[in-house]
Amino acid sequence: MPGKPINQPQVNLYMSYRNKPKQTQSSAAAKAGFSSRTARRIDAGQHNTTKLPRQYATRKDPLNGLFEQHIVPLLENEPSLQPITLFEKLEEIAPGQFDRAQLRTLQRRIKKWRVKYGPEQEVIFRQQHTPGAMGISDYTWANELNITLGGTAFKHKLYHYRLVFSGWTYVEVILGGESFESLSSGLQNAFWQSGGVPKTHRTDSLSAAFKNHTEAEVLTERYTKLCKHYAVKATRNNKGIAHENGAIEGPNGHLKRKIEQQLLLRDSRDFTDLKQYRDFIDIIVAKINRQCHTRYLEECTYLSALPVRRTHDFCEQYVKVTSSSTISIKRVTYSVPSRLIGVTLLAHIFDDRLVLFYGHEITLTLARIHTQGTTRGRSIDYQHLIHALAKKRNAFKASQLRDDLIPNGDFWQLWQKLTHDGVTDADCHYMVDLLVIAANYDCEAALGRFALRAFETGKVVTIDECRRVFSPDTLFVPMINSQQHSVSSYDVLLGGRNG
Repeated sequence: MPGKPINQPQVNLYMSYRNKPKQTQSSAAAKAGFSSRTARRIDAGQHNTTKLPRQYATRKDPLNGLFEQHIVPLLENEPSLQPITLFEKLEEIAPGQFDRAQLRTLQRRIKKWRVKYGPEQEVIFRQQHTPGAMGISDYTWANELNITLGGTAFKHKLYHYRLVFSGWTYVEVILGGESFESLSSGLQNAFWQSGGVPKTHRTDSLSAAFKNHTEAEVLTERYTKLCKHYAVKATRNNKGIAHENGAIEGPNGHLKRKIEQQLLLRDSRDFTDLKQYRDFIDIIVAKINRQCHTRYLEECTYLSALPVRRTHDFCEQYVKVTSSSTISIKRVTYSVPSRLIGVTLLAHIFDDRLVLFYGHEITLTLARIHTQGTTRGRSIDYQHLIHALAKKRNAFKASQLRDDLIPNGDFWQLWQKLTHDGVTDADCHYMVDLLVIAANYDCEAALGRFALRAFETGKVVTIDECRRVFSPDTLFVPMINSQQHSVSSYDVLLGGRNG
């Protein structure tokens, strides 16, 4: 049609007809929708369907030339400046001339300038991984999952180990920070579950593994021994270069998204206890490992053999039990039975527990408490101290451990109600006597609920009434048959009456 430009599909159609036998130039041009004259130009190679770029503006520059005058020099001096920052600069240069409608125009101009004149960017070189060459470890915060244990918020990290070639994964819930105990426990568990040891183990700059105050890769003594035991070479990425650990940083996000999805299906983020939550994580990890099972079997043949036994996944500390029947470990005060006062114990410190030894025998196992930063904490079990306190009930009122001695839950609520108008001697004696009953008859939960409900109805149950309700109905007194020997039998022991 006259005045209508010819496009490339028409040219292609014309050429398809032109190459057919018995097709004239005119008929092929007619079928393609243009004139014979255009066909002659196409055959002569004089027709070009490429549309030349426009060399003129269709509207007035909304930035009034200020981009080249002011923005370009700023970008040349500091290319990392953001469009919103430069837009605010334009508003300072030309007050009242711009509004948010021009922000998108400025963003396009800056993007085009960076493509043509911007600085060189960092290039990521994808690595080719070989089976059995590397295992990699990292810690990642899991607080955004909003997990609760028994209704209480549970702040924690996940230790994440991964075989780089196959993607086989091991995950462990960590109660404290990035300590040697958690690293040793998690890494050894991963080695034994995977069935072998890679040639190298890579981490970021963990203080549990490296002395980060030096630039050189100086391993801590304990981490050196751990790596030597498993014959694995320790490496780390450069400080602050997270993408060098891309084989674990990316999977960290994938792992937490999988956990988040399973929590949505579960329709609850609350777990009865830590074991139930750990079992939940193990199921998710098992699903991940099923997806890479074929490559994992291939990698298994390249893993080094495990040693005969594990090595330490704890650190040691000698502690002396104070006269207050407490010990202090890593900024946390723990109570212990009073029979241990004055004794020096050896503590094996794991990530989740403390095992106390006297000599070579285990004396006590305690749940470990973790603190943040330089704060101190306490873990006081009233059953360790209550019988000693029952002999000195007046000491409870001003004791530094008073609030820590009272169990959480119903007992704590009862104490708050009792002392609403101030702490009295009678309140302290009452609470001590209740705790003695709870310890003697192993009825803490039931006794706390019984006393709290009575108080809420305006009645304070007496200690005698609590004893009647919670003490055993009958006490079993064993029958003891004694036989009185004759006096003459003593003569036999003494060698006869006359010696």
